[in-house]
Amino acid sequence: MILLQVNQLSKNFGADPILTNIKLEVQTRDRIALVGRNGAGKSTLLKIIAGQMSYDSGEIIKPKETQIGYLAQNTGLESSLSIWDEMLTVFNHLRQQETELRTLEEKMGDPKITNHPQEYERILKNYDQLQVNFKEQGGYQYEADIRSVLHGLNFHSFSYDTQIATLSGGQKTRLALAKLLLRKPDLLILDEPTNHLDIETLSWLEQYLQGYDGAILIVSHDRYFLDKVVNQVYEISRKLIKRFTGNYSAYLDQKAANYEREMKQFEKQQEEIAKLEDFVQRNLARASTTKRAQSRRKQLEKIERMDRPMGDEKSASFGFKIERQSGNDVLTIRSLAVGYENEKVSENISFRISRGDSIALVGPNGIGKSTLLKTLVDKLPAIAGDFGFGSNVTIGYYDQQQAELTSNKQVLSELWDDYPLLPEKDIRTVLGNFLFSGDDVQKVVSTLSGGEKARLALAKLMMEKANVLILDEPTNHLDLDSKEILENALIDYPGTLLFVSHDRYFINRITTKVIELSTTGATEYLGDYDYYVDKKMEQEEIEALESADQIQIHTPKQEKQGYQLDKEAKKLERKHKRRMEEIELHIEELESTIERYEAQLCDPNIFQDHEKVLEITTKNNETKAKLDHLLEEWTELGDKV
Repeated sequence: MILLQVNQLSKNFGADPILTNIKLEVQTRDRIALVGRNGAGKSTLLKIIAGQMSYDSGEIIKPKETQIGYLAQNTGLESSLSIWDEMLTVFNHLRQQETELRTLEEKMGDPKITNHPQEYERILKNYDQLQVNFKEQGGYQYEADIRSVLHGLNFHSFSYDTQIATLSGGQKTRLALAKLLLRKPDLLILDEPTNHLDIETLSWLEQYLQGYDGAILIVSHDRYFLDKVVNQVYEISRKLIKRFTGNYSAYLDQKAANYEREMKQFEKQQEEIAKLEDFVQRNLARASTTKRAQSRRKQLEKIERMDRPMGDEKSASFGFKIERQSGNDVLTIRSLAVGYENEKVSENISFRISRGDSIALVGPNGIGKSTLLKTLVDKLPAIAGDFGFGSNVTIGYYDQQQAELTSNKQVLSELWDDYPLLPEKDIRTVLGNFLFSGDDVQKVVSTLSGGEKARLALAKLMMEKANVLILDEPTNHLDLDSKEILENALIDYPGTLLFVSHDRYFINRITTKVIELSTTGATEYLGDYDYYVDKKMEQEEIEALESADQIQIHTPKQEKQGYQLDKEAKKLERKHKRRMEEIELHIEELESTIERYEAQLCDPNIFQDHEKVLEITTKNNETKAKLDHLLEEWTELGDKV
């Protein structure tokens, strides 16, 4: 079924065209990625489709019953309610039906009604129909759905009574996404939904969207995410749109193959045209060959000339160099604790970095990754422990918020003031390599877009020629093409890297080690991101299979104590898992019992007996209460496992 059609759509901002002749079709269960450079018009097109922005020409066709859900970039959920109460608003229609069902149940137990068979039968018929609708619309599972989505989006450590107004911007954005997922619209439109999500939450969202019943239209700069989720790619380039089948990797392959094929066809035609033109020029004036020359000229006139295939649009071009080499020992961290105002976020952090290492720092949001980097560059004091840099170490730091790029200087001055002895043309050349050309260098820094600020910050970083780069989310705000340029530059970088990123593709390409941060320390993995994931899965499998009886190792007293604690923790986890399995079986039994009671209430032989109806209704309500209690316990145990 076609959910949406965009035909010949165009959009201008003033006299400047942004989108031209856009065609796009969305069918049920389509998974579509919208890709293109920053500023290409991706977000503009999403806003137009979602009805939040007008367009100049063309048409958008969709059935009246098609429901569209739209999440803009960095859209936070503003509400005076608690987390739980706000999520419940999605299901107000079910809660109203639930109230009506309870009211009808009370009436069916009222002797005044049961003594009037016709009235009683009418109420019972209404109850039967309402109950069927309630069940089909998910009335018995909506609270479990809320818990599942909140857990998946990393709210399991929160009290659901927490007021939304007290949350951070990133947490409000995740709640806005949670509310939209619970609504389950026919077409889900997501603009950069992976912002503010850690790697674990990203993996959950990928799995959720893979099983989503509706269609998805998505803008994202996360290549792993796009490869897992989408089956079509629409590319916006030079104000036009083109469709490719398959995921993002397939799109890249098709795009390269198409360009190569079109270039060969163009070159073959150019060669043919050149031969014909040469023949006409040499033979037109000769009497013996003039007829053949005229024939070739007619042939030339009939040729429909191909345009030269357009390659990729202009890309940034840069590399990182160093002034001088550092010593072999770059950084040593010993029992470090980091946090804010003496409140620890993570402690007992110890690891070493050697020259040439490229280290990714990973862990869930809020674990202290950015805090650790800020501590290392003296933007925050250490709470406990210490760290030291080796000889000849010079540090270049990239802040994920570009917090220092808020000046009212022009772009040219922002860079030139740091290097006043360099000629203007050299500064302009550097800025040109980062796509600041012409009037772009006159823009005021504070008015730049996120992508422009990111490119300017990278330009400043490149000029420092530091031999150690400490980078906090360097791929934020960069389009997919700019990310690839940055990756290549960092792969060729002769210094040492320590960085935080949620971009798994980026981590995989440039990492030699992964350090996982937790509240109690840091664990080192000698390999790229895929190796880290494999080792984590392997460890989890070993822990799941391991039993205390299998381990017969003599250890020092301290290690024995640690082992004993670990043994108790695993024992408790196994206990929780067994209890969850028992609860799941009990839930199935209770749901079957509820269905049986509901069926009995619809039985003509029973509903004529008002005492029997009252008895069944009471038992049914008690069973539902038990079910709610078990669902609550199951969710709490899930948080502990």
